[in-house]
Amino acid sequence: MKETRIVVMGAGGVGKSALTLQFVKNIFVQTYDPTIEETYQKLMSIDGQQCLVEILDTAGTEQFMALKELYMKSGHGFVLVFSLAHLASVNELGPLREQIVRVKHLRVPTVIVGNKADLRAERQVPREIGTNLSRAWGNVPYYESSARKRINVDEVFCDIVRQCRAFEAADQASRDRFAKRNKKGCVIM
Repeated sequence: MKETRIVVMGAGGVGKSALTLQFVKNIFVQTYDPTIEETYQKLMSIDGQQCLVEILDTAGTEQFMALKELYMKSGHGFVLVFSLAHLASVNELGPLREQIVRVKHLRVPTVIVGNKADLRAERQVPREIGTNLSRAWGNVPYYESSARKRINVDEVFCDIVRQCRAFEAADQASRDRFAKRNKKGCVIM
């Protein structure tokens, strides 16, 4: 069984840990306790295939951002989270994505998540901002979620695992084609 490593990133307080814990343990944590780094594993079945998903819940606070590049190198897919109740949190995603692309040297499986959809009265980010960001990044899937109400939590993680599988299959096919093309005999004269 193949392991898929997902990295959850975004600004502090956007609900990265709440989303992760809701997905892995079916619980919602009310209190905000800044994360340094937590790793969770979940065995699941997606499209009839068993998989082990390892989720790295990262720090959103500036003091731990030196670890970002290490997270990016090890991740197969990325869940980039902002808070629908905090407009400035959207601005954190662009530089994160640029760094991921720079570190990975390619387009990688990514999902954008506008979290805290249940806080309708506090909403500061219109849906159009998320959809525009999605289009600007090449139609990266965009979800609006609520960890508290468990809205689109499973969908986010299933989507990123599917993307990782498709990416890996395409990468393997490309390597196979390259190996087949270069399988010419060696002639020494």
